Amino acid sequence: MLLSEQALKKIDREVSKYPAEQKQSAVMAALAIAQDEKGWLSQEVMEEVADVLGMPAIAVQEVATFYNMYNLHPTGKFKISVCTNLPCALRDGEKAGHYLKQKLGVDYKETTADGVFTLVEGECMGACGDAPVLLVNNKRMCIQMSEARLDALVDELKGEADAGGAK
Repeated sequence: MLLSEQALKKIDREVSKYPAEQKQSAVMAALAIAQDEKGWLSQEVMEEVADVLGMPAIAVQEVATFYNMYNLHPTGKFKISVCTNLPCALRDGEKAGHYLKQKLGVDYKETTADGVFTLVEGECMGACGDAPVLLVNNKRMCIQMSEARLDALVDELKGEADAGGAK
């Protein structure tokens, strides 16, 4: 088993929310739990999730590849998703993305040499009025990200990485 007993218990808790014959309905939650534990979803981890849920591995892979919150490759300690959909793009989302590329020295879908940051383009995060918007590790939403606020966020996350904090 690749997943810990604790992760499997969390998945069982999610499965229990659905009728027994529909346990595959917990696939998104199970993938999130697996990713939280492993940092990303390898083919082997997706196959284990499929076994736990009693569904074909290809069906799990289809879910994981459809939604952009799942990491199919290793990422840095902090994955920063910048919304570049049209409303955010028109309200400095593109500018924020460009600024982070310059500041971190990476392009979208790249990880900094120190392994701390991965920068990606994100889909709509539902906060268009607060653009530019970004997510850190799919869990923390940051809004109205001016250059000063981007600098503060990067410094904060670097501090957490130096102190041993992460995903």
